[in-house]
Amino acid sequence: MALNLNVFHLFSKFKVLVLVTLFLMVLWTTFSYFVDSRQEISKAKSVMEVFRKVTSLVDSQEETKTKSIANVLVVKSLGPCPALSPYLRGASKLTFKPSVTLEEVQKENPQVAEGRYHPTECSALQHVAILIPHRNREKHLLYLLEHLHPFLQRQQLDYGIYVIHQAGNTKFNRAKLLNVGYLEALKEANWDCFIFHDVDLVPENDFNIYMCDTQPKHLVVGRNNTGYRLRYRGYFGGVTALTRDQFSKVNGFSNNYWGWGGEDDDLRIRVEMQKMKVVRPSADVARYTMIFHNRDHGNEENQERMKLLRQVSKTWKTDGLNSCSYKLLSVEHNPLYINITVDFSVQPKVS
Repeated sequence: MALNLNVFHLFSKFKVLVLVTLFLMVLWTTFSYFVDSRQEISKAKSVMEVFRKVTSLVDSQEETKTKSIANVLVVKSLGPCPALSPYLRGASKLTFKPSVTLEEVQKENPQVAEGRYHPTECSALQHVAILIPHRNREKHLLYLLEHLHPFLQRQQLDYGIYVIHQAGNTKFNRAKLLNVGYLEALKEANWDCFIFHDVDLVPENDFNIYMCDTQPKHLVVGRNNTGYRLRYRGYFGGVTALTRDQFSKVNGFSNNYWGWGGEDDDLRIRVEMQKMKVVRPSADVARYTMIFHNRDHGNEENQERMKLLRQVSKTWKTDGLNSCSYKLLSVEHNPLYINITVDFSVQPKVS
C-alpha cells in the first residue's frame, strides 16, 4: 500500500513536470513566432524601401533623359540663319544726338552682354569680332556703338566688339592696335571673321554685310566726305574684313606705322603678294558717314610711310603678328564692348 502511494506521488510529479515542460515549449514557440514575424515585417519594409528608391532613381533618370532629349531637339531645331536676314532695312539717314549717353545705348540693346551678342532664333553663319582702334575719341565711339549694335543684330550675326585703347603719349599706331585686338580676341573666342573698323566711320546701309568672304573684303566704297566715291584706286582703309586664315597668311598689319597713313596700303600690298584679291560690295550699299573731327594730337601725318611701303616685300615676314610686342594694361568687359588697354612705350626708328 505504501509502495503504491509512493508511485502515485512520483507519477503526479512527473505529470506536473511534463505539463510545465509543455507550457514552456508552447511559450517559447509563441515567442519565436512573434520575433520571426517582426523580423519578416522589418525585412519586408526594407525591401519596399529599396524598391521605392530604385523606382525613384529610374524615374529621375528617365526625367533627366527626357530633358536632355528635349534640349538636343531644341539645339537641333535651331537651324542656320539665312544668308540674307529678314530684318534688314536698307539705307538709313543717320543722326547723331550730342546728348546721347552710354546708359541710353545700353538700354536700347538689352540682349548685348559684355560686348557680345548672338541671335536666339537661328545659328549665325559666322562668328565676327569687330576691332576698333581708339584714343581720345569717346564721343565718336559712343555714336558708333549706338548705330553699330542694332545694325549687326539686324544682320543676325554672332559678334563681339573690341575697343583697343592706346595709353601713354607715344604716337598713335592704328595698325599695331589692330594686331593686338586680333591676338587678344582670339584668347577669348574662336572667331571666324575679323572686321578692322575705324571709330569715325558709321555704316549707312545694313545690306553691307559684316561677314568675311573667300577673299579679303573692303567695306568702304564711298563715304559722305568724298562724295561717296572710292578715295583712290587701291584704297583699302577705313573698314576691312579678313578671315583668320587670310589675316595670318599676310602676318597681319605692320607694327611700324606711327602716326597717320600708310598702314592700310601696306596691308593691301601684303594681300596682293599672297595672290589674294580685294573684293567690295556694290557702291550703292557700301556707304558710310564719316563723323567730322580735326586731326588728333599724337596722330600727325607719318612722314616715313612711303619709305616703309617700298620695303613691304622685304619686311612682311618679320614685321607683323609674329613681332607684335606690347604691354597689356587691362581687359575690361563693359556692357557694350570689351575694352583692351595697351601701352606702346617705345617707338622704334625706321632704318
